[in-house]
Amino acid sequence: MAKTRKGISYSKKLERPYTRKSRYRKKSFVRASPRSKIIRYMGGNKVRTFTHRLDLKSKSDVQIRDISIEASRQASNRYLERNIGKTDFFSQIRVYPHHILRENPLASGAGADRMSTGMKKSFGKAIGVAARVKKGQVVYSLHVDEKNLVKAREALRKISCKLPCSCSISTEKNVVVPVIQNN
Repeated sequence: MAKTRKGISYSKKLERPYTRKSRYRKKSFVRASPRSKIIRYMGGNKVRTFTHRLDLKSKSDVQIRDISIEASRQASNRYLERNIGKTDFFSQIRVYPHHILRENPLASGAGADRMSTGMKKSFGKAIGVAARVKKGQVVYSLHVDEKNLVKAREALRKISCKLPCSCSISTEKNVVVPVIQNN
């Protein structure tokens, strides 16, 4: 199975993405956009209201791949469900991976000159998606009661270990969560 490229191989600073998507296939530079690996954006108890909200904020401009967002979600949900319970928290991913990552693979070795086009058609093919996060933007929100604040902070610390940036945790009191109804 092919491995994903390291996050360092993509640009650290946020620039305007050069990914044109048109409804006419011939005019699109990106022929197909890969599907996001994030399964759920909300978890826990979606109906109950909690007393505290904890936000995980990015300290720098960065691109976060969908794979690392999903890994951090799984780690935090596993920790919260074991230590708090399935109905005593509400978690939400606040970023969406829109940016399409591309690569232009070049062959090396014997016969490579007849296979590759070099820099002639170097736009590359889509290999993944990433969320573009700016400094101070909320990446993840967690709603809990006051008795579970310490464990919620630990869950957010576990999330920040999986992300490619340093993060800060902020806490707010008496936040009313909108009730989400399933139709």
